[in-house]
Amino acid sequence: MGRRRRPAELAGAAGALPEAIAALSRALPAGPSPETFRRAKFDRPEAAPALWRLLFRVLSPPRADGASASRALEAQARWVKAALLTQGYPRLRLARLPDDGSQGSRELLLALSWLLARKPLLEPLLARTRVRLGDELPAFECGALASPSLPAPRLEADGPVDACHLQWLMGKLRFRWRNLMASQQEQCALLGKIHMYTRGCHSDCRLGHLSVAETELLRDPEGGRQLLRRLESENARLGAALEWWRRELVFWQWMDTVLGACPPEAPQPACPPGLGGRGRTAGAWDPAVWELQALQEELQAAVGARRAAWAARVRGQGPEWSAARQAAQEATREAVGRELAALRQAWERGGGPQPHGPLRLVRTEAGAPGGPGLRAVEAIGALKSREACLEAALHQLQAQCRQQLARLAGALPGLLWIPPPGR
Repeated sequence: MGRRRRPAELAGAAGALPEAIAALSRALPAGPSPETFRRAKFDRPEAAPALWRLLFRVLSPPRADGASASRALEAQARWVKAALLTQGYPRLRLARLPDDGSQGSRELLLALSWLLARKPLLEPLLARTRVRLGDELPAFECGALASPSLPAPRLEADGPVDACHLQWLMGKLRFRWRNLMASQQEQCALLGKIHMYTRGCHSDCRLGHLSVAETELLRDPEGGRQLLRRLESENARLGAALEWWRRELVFWQWMDTVLGACPPEAPQPACPPGLGGRGRTAGAWDPAVWELQALQEELQAAVGARRAAWAARVRGQGPEWSAARQAAQEATREAVGRELAALRQAWERGGGPQPHGPLRLVRTEAGAPGGPGLRAVEAIGALKSREACLEAALHQLQAQCRQQLARLAGALPGLLWIPPPGR
């Protein structure tokens, strides 16, 4: 049996709760007031719009033009529902809320607590709004984006595939890639000019030159006040995050009471949830329910036929299917071996793990002693190693595509296949 809490402990926990909620509100981007959290516990409708906007700010990717923050409340509510659904939010009551953003404050509070408990939420939000004083290089962050994740499900096209449309998409992708590379090269050239012209102007001898933000302060001194206000706001959010991490346990104890105040989830009805209620009799929806049940039976029959055809196809191929499966497994082992070899070489060459995260760009003279950071030669070597791994994966995928084209060409002997010209 758990020990019974003393009145002094209960009073201390009750007094720490407003401070914990206030710290969380200050740490979140455009966080609502603590009074909004209190009203959300009792499912007050006036607290719903602020929580819809908060979840939208938390879940939406950052936009440089600020176009996402100017969306209407209905669009933000629909976007939040879709984002939580894709992330696996378990409660279906949130998906049934109206899109006008006028209801469901308690469900939104539960969704926010689910995001806080699921993974670190404040750290990426604080890093997103961090004030950048120096010219930074997002080194090795592209490795997390380009690294292979769970394989996407393969879908067989029922109808013919438009090869001209695929070539047009590929050309469009190459065009945008060339534009991106040209813009990055131009940005690097401008950074090099600024670093060279401001050499010797920085008070820190290890840096030696000014960054773009510091040069802008010299050109426009009034911008220093705005920068100072941004730094003060960032420091306040960092202090609020530290206070939230110290008082986090009190918030979760309060969320247990919020969850206990929610009515239990009703079992799934036989008909779709959107058909029930709304001031109409149940008999008015009977034809629609029967039609949906008939469509469901047809879909189940179609899925069963597809599954049976696929099983018969697999059994008919026999040893060829086993050989293809073994070849795929062997190719996967070779790819994993190449990845491990590249990581081992990078470890031996660098003497340890390469640093991750944004790094400040500092221009140094040839032969000058380097600081504790990462030198450009090391960064280029690590990126070339990653490029070699990606090139190997690309060649493997191209070989698999050629094999599939050869198989298709053998299955249709009367069709002339013209491969695209090599680039």
